[in-house]
Amino acid sequence: MKLLFDFFPLIAFFVAFTLYDLYVATATIIVAIGLQIAYQWFRHGKVNNMLLISGVLVAVFGGITLVLRDPLFIQWKVTVVNWLFAAAFLGSQLFGQKTFTERLMGQAVELDPAVWRQLNLLWIVNFAVIGALNLYVMYNFDVQVWVYFKTWGMIGLSVLMAVGQAFWISSRAADRGADGGGG
Repeated sequence: MKLLFDFFPLIAFFVAFTLYDLYVATATIIVAIGLQIAYQWFRHGKVNNMLLISGVLVAVFGGITLVLRDPLFIQWKVTVVNWLFAAAFLGSQLFGQKTFTERLMGQAVELDPAVWRQLNLLWIVNFAVIGALNLYVMYNFDVQVWVYFKTWGMIGLSVLMAVGQAFWISSRAADRGADGGGG
């Protein structure tokens, strides 16, 4: 259910694009992510920082797209968001006591600090690659192909990263147990 909630704005964007056009889809994703932020605020009294950053960027880049009637701005939003996340995760790797990955998942999983840093590095690469792939698709294909990539390609890449991460964590946790624990 949480996964459906997380992908709700993206799915709403795709449906609106399929039924209407990119501009209706852009307005739809702005409203959908606004509803998602409002729901989190009323339900939990706070909003996840990643969602809030995405929401602000969707509103800014989407708003510019709607005002100027130029799809390039909403297309660039994907790269900007992913590269900002890559930079933030990198910053936590270089300057923080704990990486963002450990802060996000540390209460659920116990790993050695070196393993957290490796996992954080995987997320940095993931965000950087998705941002670069988005640029490649938006400049080499038409808007329809970009929408399909943004929707289904990015969901697929996210699922692959999550599944790969789960296997990677379980192998590291198993190594930790085989080494006699280490914490």
